[in-house]
Amino acid sequence: MAITRAAELLATWEAGLAQAPWGRAQLLHRAARPDTGGEALSSLPVGEREADLFALRLALFGERMQVRLACGACGEDMEFDLDAREFARSPAAPAEPRVRVVEGGWEVEFRVPSVADLTAAARQPDARRALLARCVVSAVRDGETVAADVLSDALPEAVQRRLAEAAQAADPGADVTLNVNCPECAAATRAELDIASYLWTELDAWARDTLLDVHLLATAYGWSEPEILALSPLRRRYYLELCADV
Repeated sequence: MAITRAAELLATWEAGLAQAPWGRAQLLHRAARPDTGGEALSSLPVGEREADLFALRLALFGERMQVRLACGACGEDMEFDLDAREFARSPAAPAEPRVRVVEGGWEVEFRVPSVADLTAAARQPDARRALLARCVVSAVRDGETVAADVLSDALPEAVQRRLAEAAQAADPGADVTLNVNCPECAAATRAELDIASYLWTELDAWARDTLLDVHLLATAYGWSEPEILALSPLRRRYYLELCADV
């Protein structure tokens, strides 16, 4: 069951303030599955983690997600809503563990990235190169084996594109891509939705608002932070309204 209690959420937020984006994604995933060990979480396919984060977002802030995106053609700001429920569902079938691509004299076999692979790659200066090095099982060009550490430089663009397509097909939940038509110029804009970043931004705003509530109520009534956080959001809001009327 996802963490939804205010004190625990504030602890998650506080721990994430000094973290890089990949560290915040880890913290949010633990909050989504507090009863699952870190090693088990790291071994999950990326698509399953994304579904977990959408489920956490649904539990914390509801189904309506407001998204703002600039049109790639005319620069117009576009605002629209998404339903978190559509992305919080676990995939009907588990991700394929391995994928094989044959293209232009190349034969490449690779593991579909896990959460651990994505996290480790994100720590490196060149995340794409690091991910290839971790996940490629074998690479052969015209009968000759190619080392994983030089693969990103040696692979033609067409083969890289096929690898990306195969990875997406094997674990479709790992990549939430939006395709939005601009109401002004009608051009289509494609963009990836990073749920970890989106959810962190919302959690950060919620945490700062909550701490302001704590400050106001502690000043007015002399209550401690645990006492204030133990109040339901509705009762807390009512007390804040009483303070404003004084």
